[in-house]
Amino acid sequence: MKRIVFKVGSSVLTNIENIAKERMLNLVSLIAEARKKYEVVLVTSGAVAAGYTALKLDRKKEVSKRVLASVGQPILMSSYKNKFDIYNVNIAQILLTEEDFDSRVHTKIFQQIIERTLENNILPIVNENDISTTPEQLFGDNDQLSAHVAHYTNADVLIVLSDIDGYYEENPKINPNAKIRKLVTEIQDEELTQEHSPNNKFATGGIVTKLKAAQYLINHNKEMFLCSGFDLTTAKEFLFHDNYEKGTLFSSKAQR
Repeated sequence: MKRIVFKVGSSVLTNIENIAKERMLNLVSLIAEARKKYEVVLVTSGAVAAGYTALKLDRKKEVSKRVLASVGQPILMSSYKNKFDIYNVNIAQILLTEEDFDSRVHTKIFQQIIERTLENNILPIVNENDISTTPEQLFGDNDQLSAHVAHYTNADVLIVLSDIDGYYEENPKINPNAKIRKLVTEIQDEELTQEHSPNNKFATGGIVTKLKAAQYLINHNKEMFLCSGFDLTTAKEFLFHDNYEKGTLFSSKAQR
């Protein structure tokens, strides 16, 4: 059975004032269906944004961001649990930092936890532990965290569900006729150093962090698929029909 990692961003999971319940339920439904064909790991953002729905603090202040994350983490996981219960899917929470990938001991522990949860038909839900860690211990965005999770758990593909439909040849906000690049096998240095451009104030990345995640996986001969998390049609086409109209596949292979 192939193994996939889903990564979903804050902009998909939350509105400014609340959890985006319908979008989360659509995501949960997709994952429940995917688990019939694949082993699935979920990397989720949204703790800080979920915290803001209950407590209005300035996320730009480091201590406030930590408080928001501590408030939001149980809100986020409770929302997931309520929805996964509909499909009789048990979940586990795993909080990681960048340091967990720099230590053989720490890496081995999280790999064993992932393997054991999957063996017992439990869905592991991963997030970055940004409550009690220093900035130096963090990736700072879940795009790169999810790429590392995909690599170290030997997943076949990372699927990034985002607020964009794919990777465009040009900025679609500037050129509405810009076309999506369906297959990318090489990423140029200047693409990796362009300005970060998150579309949501609770997002920590933008296209650059997704490109860095894709580059990491390409370097490790793995694939990443970038598509919309608002309309999951493309994700379903890719997962269940091995075809897609929108979305971008990042792969070291010229043909899939």
